[in-house]
Amino acid sequence: MTWESFYLGCFVVGLSLTFVSLAFGSHLHLPVHVHLPHGFHLPHVSAHHGGDTGISPFNMATLTMFLTWFGGTGYLLTHYHSAAATLALLISIAVGSAGGSFMYLFMSRVLMANERPLRAADFDMHGVLGRVSMPIRDGDGTGELIYSQQGTRRSCGARSEDGDGIERGTEVVVVRYESGIAYVKPWDDVTSQS
Repeated sequence: MTWESFYLGCFVVGLSLTFVSLAFGSHLHLPVHVHLPHGFHLPHVSAHHGGDTGISPFNMATLTMFLTWFGGTGYLLTHYHSAAATLALLISIAVGSAGGSFMYLFMSRVLMANERPLRAADFDMHGVLGRVSMPIRDGDGTGELIYSQQGTRRSCGARSEDGDGIERGTEVVVVRYESGIAYVKPWDDVTSQS
């Protein structure tokens, strides 16, 4: 195997993985299992140590970008120039690292810039204000509640907490939430009790 075919192989594998990830997204699961010897551990890169972006600099996209640029640069240097193999290797590593770094910066600064982890408290229904869009009948009648949460308009089934009917358009507050049903009280009743 020559250096030229090695670099060409790296380029083809990197480019193929790029097309596969473009076609399948980032969730391609292969039926390959790797078993390491007992006691062998790979270094752990955590979002807590690597910054607040939540993405590791060593991920599939950056490694694919490195492999593609590394292989392409190495192939061009060895095929069209009679450069020394060591010089071609060093330049290919530098260009591949630059490509991987650019991909990491793009992902962390552009794609993941506004991402943050979901917390259960952000979606807690207790105390949410909303309006009844379908009236709630007396007793166990079920209507519909329209409310805003996390910047989006949402709806869910709603029942009256005390069993009284609630008219359409009434502003209500969620007292409890069970099995996808919000139990509500009219906002006027809550403010008059305070």
